[in-house]
Amino acid sequence: MNVNLKPKPINFKFGPYINSGFEFLKKDFGNIFVAFLVCIIMSIIPFCGMLAMGNMYKYLQKLNKNQVASPGDIFDFKDFMPYFILQLIIFGAVLIIYIPLIIVLALTGALSGNDDPNPMAAFFMFPYILVVMIAIYYFALKAFYITPLISLKGIKDLKTAWNISKVMTKGNLISILLFSFVIGLLAQIGVLACGIGIFLTIPFVYTANYFAYEDAIQQIEFDEITEIGSKNEF
Repeated sequence: MNVNLKPKPINFKFGPYINSGFEFLKKDFGNIFVAFLVCIIMSIIPFCGMLAMGNMYKYLQKLNKNQVASPGDIFDFKDFMPYFILQLIIFGAVLIIYIPLIIVLALTGALSGNDDPNPMAAFFMFPYILVVMIAIYYFALKAFYITPLISLKGIKDLKTAWNISKVMTKGNLISILLFSFVIGLLAQIGVLACGIGIFLTIPFVYTANYFAYEDAIQQIEFDEITEIGSKNEF
């Protein structure tokens, strides 16, 4: 089947993603939990944390579609390079963010160990940090669909994945932010349960995110063969 992507703003279904994630986890908790443990182990390998996460979503996709799936599938390095490059970009962005701070602190003498703080340092630092935080949230939300585009659709070019994700998230930034906040809050419940419960709630973050990703991908997919047939009918 020749399936292509037709990027468009996504109809983000907040509640159904959370409900589907919970039901999926409840239905197949054993396999998902083992896969989550494997994901943690792979994340220990340098530069493989994001790759492990992407492979986890691949595994969940196979499991949800009743395909042959094994937690060992998470140890797959086929998508290593795009995630490696993405992490280098993030690392470079962090360095760029710190450079102005270091320059200002050096010019104002804040790095010299002087007990008298220079008000100019604070005058610059607070608005700068605010702007940086807003920018980080903005770019993180716009990049929300890069992971499924790489892992679930096999798009290796980061620029292409970024451009598609920008279109998909248009008009949905607040919904995605609230969704991420809610599932993150639910995940923190596990930390409150003596820390052990985190092994129950973190897998839910993966399953809820998976349904958000899977539904979004389905919304932008179109079958060329079906579309040609539909046009011929008219």
